[in-house]
Amino acid sequence: MPEDASASPSPRKVFADRRRDPATKREAVLKTAAQLFLEKSYGRTSMNDVADRLNITKPALYHYFDNKEDILLECYRLGVGLIEETLNEIADHCGNGLQKVEAFIHSYASVMTVNFGRCVMRLDEGDLTSDARTEVRTYKRKIDRRLRWFIQEGIEDGSIARCDTKIAAFSIAGALNWICMWYEPDGALSPEEIASQFARTLTQGLGARRRSSKLRIVSKEE
Repeated sequence: MPEDASASPSPRKVFADRRRDPATKREAVLKTAAQLFLEKSYGRTSMNDVADRLNITKPALYHYFDNKEDILLECYRLGVGLIEETLNEIADHCGNGLQKVEAFIHSYASVMTVNFGRCVMRLDEGDLTSDARTEVRTYKRKIDRRLRWFIQEGIEDGSIARCDTKIAAFSIAGALNWICMWYEPDGALSPEEIASQFARTLTQGLGARRRSSKLRIVSKEE
């Protein structure tokens, strides 16, 4: 998923430069649309709004995307693709189940602090067509299943206390998805600080408690 890096040229400048390749211009459209979705909401943003912000004609915009929904779905595809890459890394290199859950939370929280993650999670699915809604829900189910697998793995290896994996996954996802509603780029905490604190806080309740090997001696007076 492209980052909102301040060092990169503004989307408008990308289109002003005739030498820019189509892939870079598509990314500029996505960045601009994501920002508008955050400012105005997806439902209130039009293709005209995106074209105006980029200082291009509406027909020029249609050269890159068929419609607004097509732009939103591409944001989802980029985000899910990045998350899946991270999940594969976590599955292969992150130790026990609890450590994998912690790494998952850290990665997902980071996505919720960039514009692409924030705008798609704020979306009211009622604004989508049936086919688009099905695609979006498929992406969400894939991520949910992976989180449940990590939790189940932790239960089996003893790093996570026995629990309902579905409820645990829903609790974690709900907390993570809510980041997009309150996060502000100019806020007191950096994305890294937010990701680290969420990873620590949300795994503390899952960790298995080790029983003390010492027996408590009960006196006759008790």
